[in-house]
Amino acid sequence: METIDQCPVCGNTHFSPFLTCKDYLISKQDFTIQECTGCGFRLTNPRPTTEQIGAFYKSEDYVSHNDSGGGIINTAYRAVRSYTLQSKLSLINKLNEGSGTILDVGCGTGAFLETCKKGGWAVMGMEPDPDARAISAQKLNVVIKPDLDALGGAGPFDIISLWHVLEHIPDLNQAIPQLWNLLAEDGTLLIAVPNSDSYDAAYYKEYWAAYDVPRHLHHFTPSTIKPLFSKHGFQLADQRPMPFDAMYIGMLSTRYETGKTDYLKSIRVGLSSNAEAKRTGNSSSLTYLFKKAH
Repeated sequence: METIDQCPVCGNTHFSPFLTCKDYLISKQDFTIQECTGCGFRLTNPRPTTEQIGAFYKSEDYVSHNDSGGGIINTAYRAVRSYTLQSKLSLINKLNEGSGTILDVGCGTGAFLETCKKGGWAVMGMEPDPDARAISAQKLNVVIKPDLDALGGAGPFDIISLWHVLEHIPDLNQAIPQLWNLLAEDGTLLIAVPNSDSYDAAYYKEYWAAYDVPRHLHHFTPSTIKPLFSKHGFQLADQRPMPFDAMYIGMLSTRYETGKTDYLKSIRVGLSSNAEAKRTGNSSSLTYLFKKAH
């Protein structure tokens, strides 16, 4: 385990306890989420080292790293994913006025890149998990890089996407400048992350599945992600809700809370969260669109 002694957003060295959550997926261990007393940024601290973290992803229930996990929740996830993949393709087509070049960071088993490739995009992926990387490379018939360093002189890319990936990256202040260098001058960086200030996060508290400790090293909010990217030369162009996430996260959260999935409660809380998000902008998960500041 390693302890982070400096806030990656503001540099403050003082933290206060925010919440203690259990790793329900793998280890059943408790992990502490701390909050920076300066800017309010939240992070899992202490956390597994880079050498240790891989073991916390080895589960058939970790759906982004396999294409075959069973169960109602995973089946529902894949059914919704078919719709959201087309929505994501439509978004990047509008952003770039047609096809172009795209890098998907943390591409998992390549479902999004496969959709982009069929849509006429030139695709490249990065995925640290070797098993998921092998699946995506075979599926796409392209080389999938293991980390950002391995991308070398690739790019520039019209679109760089991180769909629920940024929260997994250990060193934000190293990775974000790398993304800057890989992005075209007029390109768009898409960052989708859970929002720990959402209605459903407050409702489920330590059982909120999107905390997903210790795999989620950082826990973003609209008020903390903007200054993080601003200090690296990005400006926020737009942010968009991800309404299906409240339902999916709700199904997992009720299972963590009681040991049994409560589908009716998941839908009820998810609908309440989405209704609250229309008023406040605090959706369960948000997609942020960043551009280079000029």
